Amino acid sequence: MSVQSAPIQTPILHTHIAPTKGWVSLRLGELWRHRELLYFLTWRDFKVRYKQTVLGMSWAVLQPLLTMVVFTALFGRLAQISSDGLPYPIFNFAALVPWTFFAYALSQASNSLVSSSDILKKVYFPRLAMPLATVLSGLVDLGLAFVVLLAMMVYYGIVPTVNVVWLPLFLILAIMAAVGVSLWLSAMNVLFRDVRYVIPFLSQLWFFITPIAYSSTMLDEPWRTLYGLNPMAGVVEGFRWSLLGAPASPGLIIASCISATLLLITGAFYFSRMEKNFADVV
Repeated sequence: MSVQSAPIQTPILHTHIAPTKGWVSLRLGELWRHRELLYFLTWRDFKVRYKQTVLGMSWAVLQPLLTMVVFTALFGRLAQISSDGLPYPIFNFAALVPWTFFAYALSQASNSLVSSSDILKKVYFPRLAMPLATVLSGLVDLGLAFVVLLAMMVYYGIVPTVNVVWLPLFLILAIMAAVGVSLWLSAMNVLFRDVRYVIPFLSQLWFFITPIAYSSTMLDEPWRTLYGLNPMAGVVEGFRWSLLGAPASPGLIIASCISATLLLITGAFYFSRMEKNFADVV
């Protein structure tokens, strides 16, 4: 008589996804587990940006370069604005390199959730990955523009001092500011579509209150330190100080670091709290 063994049943694992309530944790571990998705979203945003363009990635250099040419003619030659003893073209371009990265995050990452509404409604993944991927894709443009900045430094005979070791920290500060603003605006844009009409005005206003075309040394203390509440003021001043040897205000940079940190933390928690409504509202 043959003996038949009972079939082995594999247990089925179920994952229950429920909306969060109140203030919740950021679940950064979940974002780390989906790091491959973050990579592909970043790569997708970068490819889509220059798809079917004639000049392709050259726009990453042409945008700040053409802006520098116009500003040199208007503010450097006609208005004779102080450039801290540096040639005005490189003084201005050193500020446009991090600013162009921030402006891209301000305009594109804020619309990242709405533009990907189809994916948002069908698949579960950490929503934090979408604005974060858009910001990270802008780093490629920043890197290309930075190469041009180095070439300009060679042309003008500017050799960076030992302060250049601080440059990565100012790059991190720029990323913190960009991610913080992106989290606030992307979450608000899902709930209030008026945000997309405000962003162009906000970008222009932020540009003129950042020391890009002029130097922050035009302000006296304590106003110069208070000026650092704009996190991009510290980023711009830090880039010029670490690369070109321009004067810098420690108080302004410290204020920018505090401002960028608060912007990032509050933006992350606001995004996490509003996340449960994204799929229903978008």
